[in-house]
Amino acid sequence: MMKTPRTRKPRKGKHDVELTAFEQEAVKGLYAGKPLLGADGVLSAMVQRIVQASLSGEVQAHLAQPAETSNRRNGYTAKRLKTSVGEVDIATPRDRAGTFEPQLVGKRQRVLNAELDQKILGLYSLGMSYRDISRHLREIYGVETNEATINAVTELVVEDLRAWQSRPLDRLYVLVWMDAAFFKIKHEGSVHNRAVYTVLGVDMQGRKDVLGTYIEETEGARFWLGVLSDLQQRGVQDILISCTDNLKGFPEAIEAIYPRTDVQGCIVHQVRNSMRHVSYKEIEELVASMRTIYKAPNMQEAEAALETFAIGWEKRYPRVVESWRSNWPRLSSFLRYPEPIRRMMYTTNIIEGYHAQLRKVTKTKRVFDGDKALLKLLYLVQQRIANEQWANPLLNWRTIYLSIEILFKDRLTHLD
Repeated sequence: MMKTPRTRKPRKGKHDVELTAFEQEAVKGLYAGKPLLGADGVLSAMVQRIVQASLSGEVQAHLAQPAETSNRRNGYTAKRLKTSVGEVDIATPRDRAGTFEPQLVGKRQRVLNAELDQKILGLYSLGMSYRDISRHLREIYGVETNEATINAVTELVVEDLRAWQSRPLDRLYVLVWMDAAFFKIKHEGSVHNRAVYTVLGVDMQGRKDVLGTYIEETEGARFWLGVLSDLQQRGVQDILISCTDNLKGFPEAIEAIYPRTDVQGCIVHQVRNSMRHVSYKEIEELVASMRTIYKAPNMQEAEAALETFAIGWEKRYPRVVESWRSNWPRLSSFLRYPEPIRRMMYTTNIIEGYHAQLRKVTKTKRVFDGDKALLKLLYLVQQRIANEQWANPLLNWRTIYLSIEILFKDRLTHLD
């Protein structure tokens, strides 16, 4: 007699997942060509189910409280909720006593904030206009938003911005760069250029951080004095090295608040300013002569190169030579340091690079409706840059810090 062959059940793999009936229905929708996102998307249905279940759990827990034993359900209120995967229709439970306050989706809430707000802020920090953000959300997620909604979301940043502007700072920063960038702001019916002052520092762990952002009509040493006073009030006791542009009175402003800070004038600014006074035909030769000064291996050879430069160019361009001589005490500070520190402090290129990233985002705006609108965007861009680019210490920071420990031993061990 022949045996009936056994039919083996397929073995389950370790990654196999049991689907609920609802999930099976969603998978069928995907195979049928149903989209993931949008009002009719598969994910929208899942979000709707999750939100509805959460609200039902909330009202059940509320009615189970001792104080609510005589309270009862009282139907539902229909609501269309905007989420990052599309718009979904939900039914918010009601109770007879009117004491139930939903937590996940408030009574007047129309947006699932935890996800959609972050997407709006992310798009805004990339420089997108309100109109572009609205179109993007509609095309990708099937969510309808207007300018008032988006503005309300970006206004949520203002409180964070104020807290960031007044936050406590470290007691000591190894390097600090200071510079200003200019933006156009509409004020009382006319457009003005406004200077945004930025203080960018490197802390003891070698990480970059924007210590403060300030707005004023023009860049000047007097305003910088106020900026430095603000840093002091927020806890900065000492700055070891500061690199600035060659604004008149700037070093004196720094030394008034931080008298022990070594102030380095920007070599690149000095070279650019020198080129303004020179014939186009002689610029290449002049730049080569200036390079022998700031590329010298030590102070002695740099001063010798400066004298050679003066002899060769003083008759033709006395203003250029006089500028180098008068600024030399500030321009030459970097020559006292090892090469890794020199590369960081001889120019403000690091902070100018940061400003270039700000301009890349803000160029689509052209004109801002007031200081607050500009500061909101700059704050969001700064936060994104800090998270994406400044999470780790600077390259070769261990080598740099070993030199800092030797050069500033007394300053590092005598903080209050």
